[in-house]
Amino acid sequence: MPATPPPGPDTPDDQGDTPGRLMSGEMAEQPAMLRRILDRGAPRIREVAAEIAARKPRFVLLTARGTSDNAALYAKYLLEVRLGLPCGLASMSTTTAYGAKPDLRDVLVITVSQSGGSPDLVASTQAARDAGAVTLAVTNNPDSALAAVSEYHIDILAGPEKALPATKTYTASLLSLYLFVEGLAGADGTEAASVLPDLAGAVLGRRAEVKALAARYRFAERMVITSRGYGYPTAKEAALKLMETSYIPALSYSGADLLHGPLAMVDNISPVIAVVTDGRGGEALQPVLDRLRGRGADLFVVGPKAQVEAASAGFALPTSGVPEELQPILEILPLQMLAYEVTIARGQDPDSPRALAKVTETR
Repeated sequence: MPATPPPGPDTPDDQGDTPGRLMSGEMAEQPAMLRRILDRGAPRIREVAAEIAARKPRFVLLTARGTSDNAALYAKYLLEVRLGLPCGLASMSTTTAYGAKPDLRDVLVITVSQSGGSPDLVASTQAARDAGAVTLAVTNNPDSALAAVSEYHIDILAGPEKALPATKTYTASLLSLYLFVEGLAGADGTEAASVLPDLAGAVLGRRAEVKALAARYRFAERMVITSRGYGYPTAKEAALKLMETSYIPALSYSGADLLHGPLAMVDNISPVIAVVTDGRGGEALQPVLDRLRGRGADLFVVGPKAQVEAASAGFALPTSGVPEELQPILEILPLQMLAYEVTIARGQDPDSPRALAKVTETR
């Protein structure tokens, strides 16, 4: 049954101290935000992509931290699958701490950051540019230090994000990176992505369904989250959201890596969340799902209805007709809501996790 959508950003001031008000409102903004990127951001993204494509980069390095690192991993899958470009995730300390001076001529360095303010991201991007790289910043702040030191910049147009857990900036980064990679390929990804705002709204409207699921996992002492292919960044981001809001240790693994040892810790008590994309990634995960069921795991599936029905619990996604590479933008939404609802059920405030700051300044 459709549920009342979470409160939006215009919640009355007399509810200003309500736990989770900011995170709830920012999750609710995502359909409108996705539409804004498609309508207003896509032309600039295509322009940047065309200019970079003309320079024919031979390799891509992706630089990021935290939630943005999971968005960068998503871009890695896109670039390698869609374009056949070899990609790597940068180790920033090689330049910021060790002073290494790599030869980055003809290399595209993409730095993803919500704030664009972390000193190590700025320093490593400047070092990459000095080493001959083509540099692109993907941020939610066009006036940031990172945007200033980068040759190119993409504004993800998410609007101010005040809750400490990133929600809308993550999905904004995914869509912006998808459109950018499509632009590198000489294609226009807006038509394929045009279904996302309405589908995202439908998913977010099922809040009561997620709240009921959260009651099942309120007292979990740990969780394992797994996926393969395009769903793997979703698994990593879901684990991060659960850890930083509810403080539940959540371990994320590629399904292949889970079989190489960590499967031994799976039992019938600690929940396993499987993100099953409708496509090749989901097909590659199937043997892992069979093994988990064989071990009697409490298996929670986010994915196609048939996969959910074969699990202990889950959330069916409207992925029919949605390209596999775009499904992560929908997959993360119920998991954001799950992190929120579990945290509220545990009597904590997801807006303000302990020991964290909105802009993390690593060096």
